[in-house]
Amino acid sequence: MPYEAPTHTVERSLRATTGAKVIAGVDEVGRGAWAGPVTVCAAITGLRRPPEGLTDSKLLTSRRRDALLDVLEDWVTAHALGHASPEEIDELGMTAALRLAAVRALEALPVRPDAVILDGKHDYLGAPWRVRTVIKGDQSCVAVAAASVIAKVRRDRMMAELGEQGDGIADFAFAANAGYPSPVHRAVLEERGPTAHHRLSWSYLDALPQWRHLKKVRRSEEAAALEDGGQLGFDF
Repeated sequence: MPYEAPTHTVERSLRATTGAKVIAGVDEVGRGAWAGPVTVCAAITGLRRPPEGLTDSKLLTSRRRDALLDVLEDWVTAHALGHASPEEIDELGMTAALRLAAVRALEALPVRPDAVILDGKHDYLGAPWRVRTVIKGDQSCVAVAAASVIAKVRRDRMMAELGEQGDGIADFAFAANAGYPSPVHRAVLEERGPTAHHRLSWSYLDALPQWRHLKKVRRSEEAAALEDGGQLGFDF
């Protein structure tokens, strides 16, 4: 399917209107998975011409993403990954866990960005970071598209390695489903119950009567405030 290549339009706008010089694109993967971490990539690209074929990772085949990763990790000015574990997701809720993973990624960069372009319409990052949210930024913004591909491939590979562990973990087929619901994942989960890699506050447990007693109730006050729509920061 044809698609428009991402541009530096948002980056140029931020430079012109805010004086920002170092701008990071941020995207996440793993938000809807039942197992594994949520992973965020922060990428700094400057205004150079992007590699051919770069776009939102969801629009690319697995083979094309893998090929792009090799190019991107050499092409970007800098990039870093941040993760929030299943335990942190259960304790904090997804909004706060995303913020935790994003902050870890941004703070791991060799230089602190002056501004951040965040994919989507909700600023889950907030102050003190200066954030511009962009709906479908992973398709329209070069830095966010780069972060999208890097985050996706790296997390997929992490889940594949996890699936090679013993104690029956391989039966969940994490290499194929990356921790997302799939027929195989659902069937094994129903038979054996969740592992230490599963999110135990997720609603999928409601449909598994024999394992429902394992479900965790999130108790973090910060998580409750965030999930109820509390303001994290500002857009500009």
